[in-house]
Amino acid sequence: MSRSPSKALLDWYAAHGREMPWRVKGGAHGDPYAVWVSEIMLQQTMVKAVVDYFNRWMKRFPTLESLARADIHDVLLMWQGLGYYTRAKKLHECARVLVNEYGGVFPADRAELLKLPGIGPYTASSICCFAFNQPETVVDGNVIRVLARVHGLTHAVTKEEIYALAQRLTPRKHGADYASAIMDLGATICTPANALCAQCPWRASCVAYREGIVDKIPLIQKPEKKTRRGVVYVIRNGAGAYYIRKRPGKGLLSGLYEFPWIYDGEPPLFSGAPIGQVAHVFTHFRLTLDVVPVQCDAADLGGAFVPPADFKKYPFSTLMKRVMKAIR
Repeated sequence: MSRSPSKALLDWYAAHGREMPWRVKGGAHGDPYAVWVSEIMLQQTMVKAVVDYFNRWMKRFPTLESLARADIHDVLLMWQGLGYYTRAKKLHECARVLVNEYGGVFPADRAELLKLPGIGPYTASSICCFAFNQPETVVDGNVIRVLARVHGLTHAVTKEEIYALAQRLTPRKHGADYASAIMDLGATICTPANALCAQCPWRASCVAYREGIVDKIPLIQKPEKKTRRGVVYVIRNGAGAYYIRKRPGKGLLSGLYEFPWIYDGEPPLFSGAPIGQVAHVFTHFRLTLDVVPVQCDAADLGGAFVPPADFKKYPFSTLMKRVMKAIR
């Protein structure tokens, strides 16, 4: 190709890059807070699912200060459905640190960002890149796929290996546009299946395209998730209210509300026959719960009876929302 790879990609992005509420073309976004929120939401979540959440979040918490002042209950309520609730808690914690210790100003230094709660190497690089237009190398699943194919890597690639390759291509200027461009290339052209190679600005230099092995790359080995089982008890009183409780402050789904449930092997809370099952995949395991209805006017499980009309006032996990659907 006559142009440099980065120039060819930037030209493609200018014409075909996606429009997103947390992104601007032609430089930095200008609001590190918006960039940060979007990056945390996008971790392990598809872009199309994040847009509405992001817009609602920014309407409810439009500034760093408004998030820092918010009650964690409200934060979790706005986050429900996105999963990985530790991310929301860290957003809240980090906002308070930024307001109280940094004067409400995001540092533009990667090393300083890494000192903040919930901000790891990827997020720190993303903030420097998208909010401050620095030439940071940002590697997500899309970038891994694009570069593995361009270089024809048929072995099981690692993020570290791709990062080294990505660094060589990252230009010293246009950091925000370049990082957005290579991600968009993977999301819209160099897709996992049925890649649109004819429209790719890097087609001429792509080893996988030349050798006809695009669909075989990348080879990523994922650990098999363990499966756990349990029982969830849907306790309903004579007035039609359901018993819910708040999970402890640490651990799985902490701070969220739930119908009481147990893992297999733990003492049962009630006896009864299941009416169905619900399942959810967590980071390290898959959980399947038998749904057991219970008619009871009093319970001592650390919660309270709540009418279904009031469920919207409480942050529930996706798993518990599936329980709600199972009993309707």
